[in-house]
Amino acid sequence: MRFYVLRVLSGQEKKVCEYIEAAKSNGTLGSYVRRVLVPTEQVVSQRNGKKVVKERPYMPGYVLVEAALVGDTEHTLCTIPNVIGFLNSRMSDGQLSPEPLRTQEVQDLLGQADRDAEGAGRFDVEYSVGESVRIIDGPFSDFSATIDEVKSDKRKLKVMVKIFGRKTPLELDYTQVEKE
Repeated sequence: MRFYVLRVLSGQEKKVCEYIEAAKSNGTLGSYVRRVLVPTEQVVSQRNGKKVVKERPYMPGYVLVEAALVGDTEHTLCTIPNVIGFLNSRMSDGQLSPEPLRTQEVQDLLGQADRDAEGAGRFDVEYSVGESVRIIDGPFSDFSATIDEVKSDKRKLKVMVKIFGRKTPLELDYTQVEKE
C-alpha cells in the first residue's frame, strides 16, 4: 500500500473522509484502503478578547489516502462525491495513472502534523507596532504594554512596560498577551 493524494473540493475534506470510511466499512474499498488522512493545523485567533483555537486543514483541497490501487479501487475513489481526482497523475500505457507519494514526502507531511499537534498552533492574531496590549501571563500579568517590535516568524513581541515610572522592554510570546 502506498500514499496517494486526492484532490477534493475545498472545505469538503472531512466529508470525503467520511465517504471513504463508509465505503471501507461496507466492503466496497474494504481491504484496499488502509488510512485516510486530512493534515490539519491548529490556528489561534482572538475574538471578543478571548483566544479561540480552531483546527483547519493546512493543505485545503487535499486528502491523503493509503491504498493499493488494484482493480476498481482507483475508479471508486474518483467517483466519491466532492472528489476531483488524483494529484500527480502520469501517462502510462496510454492511460493516466496516479503517482504515489515518495516515502520522504509522507514522512515530512506526517511530521508536520505531529509538530503542529505539539506546538501552540498558528496565530491569526495580527499585532502591529504601537498597539496597546495587556499581559495575561507571567510575572507582569495584568500590566499594559505598548508593542515596540513584532517577530511574527518566532511568534514573539517586544513590548515596553511602564514600571516605577520607567519604560522596561520585555520579550513575550503571543500567548502571553491579548489586545486591549
